[in-house]
Amino acid sequence: MFTGIVECMGTVVEFASLDTSAAGGNGASLAISGAKQILDDCHLGDSISINGTCLTVTEFTEDTFKVGVAPETLSRTNLGQLQKGDPVNLERALAAGHRFGGHFVQGHIDATAEITEITPDANSVWYKLCVRDPKLMPYIIPKGFIAMDGTSLT
Repeated sequence: MFTGIVECMGTVVEFASLDTSAAGGNGASLAISGAKQILDDCHLGDSISINGTCLTVTEFTEDTFKVGVAPETLSRTNLGQLQKGDPVNLERALAAGHRFGGHFVQGHIDATAEITEITPDANSVWYKLCVRDPKLMPYIIPKGFIAMDGTSLT
């Protein structure tokens, strides 16, 4: 579980569609740098949200980490389109017993959406989105929330 409040921005070091290293697991992987701020208490197997997607840490250093990306995740997110140098939103998983300011964001992505309109409104911004899978519309409710690249919106 996550809050939808981005802790820091990282940078894609590599997206490998077939990572045969021990940490790659013979599948797709994503390596991120610039993540020192969220790695001070990291352990192998921890969950980190990359652009809102919950992924498992398979390798890390002081500043970088690697995650495996399952085929299902690639089919429901835009993570497979990331390229070296792209910025990404990062957040550690919630810790039990701590306050959080945001929403409960699972990080299990159902679909992507296209931003079709952006309208400034005083001190806020309205985004009009077109969900790519119309079967999901009954689950999107007024005054509910969604996450856009890991940022929780109401």
